[in-house]
Amino acid sequence: MKTLEQTVAQHRDEWKARSLEQQKLEIENNEAVAKLYGLDDEISSHVPLERVSLSNNSAFRWPNKTPEERDALFTQSAIIDLISYAVGCMFGRYSLDAPGLIIGDQEATLEDYLAIVQHPTFKPDADNVIPVVDGDWFEDDIVECFRLFLRTVFGEQHFEENLRFIIKTLGIRNLRDYFVKTVARGASSKFYDDHVQRYKKRPIYWLFSSPKGSFNALIYMHRYTPATVSTVLTYLREYVTKLESALQQAERAGNAKEADGLRKILVELNEYEHDTLFPKASENVVIDLDDGVKANYPKFGAALKKVMGLEASSD
Repeated sequence: MKTLEQTVAQHRDEWKARSLEQQKLEIENNEAVAKLYGLDDEISSHVPLERVSLSNNSAFRWPNKTPEERDALFTQSAIIDLISYAVGCMFGRYSLDAPGLIIGDQEATLEDYLAIVQHPTFKPDADNVIPVVDGDWFEDDIVECFRLFLRTVFGEQHFEENLRFIIKTLGIRNLRDYFVKTVARGASSKFYDDHVQRYKKRPIYWLFSSPKGSFNALIYMHRYTPATVSTVLTYLREYVTKLESALQQAERAGNAKEADGLRKILVELNEYEHDTLFPKASENVVIDLDDGVKANYPKFGAALKKVMGLEASSD
């Protein structure tokens, strides 16, 4: 089995060849038109590669970059696309075993997915809630899910090599840094920023997030039900319990700095539960996908990560 780096390089070379072939066809077409009108000697039929408007033509996407820079940007874009597809597989939007959209109807369930893909190579998340937190606190968090996806698709043999390639390509310290960035660490989630941009500020995966990002949980809006927020709340409470245990251990070990940091996080999460998430879970909010993201996203107020253009109206 090829490594991920080899696979991406092959993908890049295929698109280079496809772009050059398209450039050739466009030049030939221009030459034929010019000849037809007797303009052979008056106008140029040449088409710069930068004007060949194929979606994955690196020269078209990054016309002002060098060939080496274009290769690096193509590789990075391919990895980001892979992660986006992987998250789609985590929620059952896509499948490794069948083409196209698998589940995209309102309140779709895992059972609906299994009716289409009966023996999935990679099984979607059962409860439509994937925790996104800073640390190995959950066995089913987004980082562990992606690790499993990587192993499933590209095999165990090259897993560590593939993981290093992803980290190097994205310019991060570790995989978790791509999914989780709290205020204290200086930035928002690169993954969620990409997702919001990818869907033109109409995200299909919604991120429940505490004020400073110490707790996050991702859901797929097509699988949302009025009970989903309560499931998120269950994850939050489990996380708080784990952090309280970690705080006790830090206090017993005399680690004042770690204990102080955990106390601050617990204050944030307890306030988020009391002021925001529990009240919203009690509402059993109903959404209608026909109304679109712009109408539904604001129904959850401060429970969800703020997205510019999706704020609740003031009236």
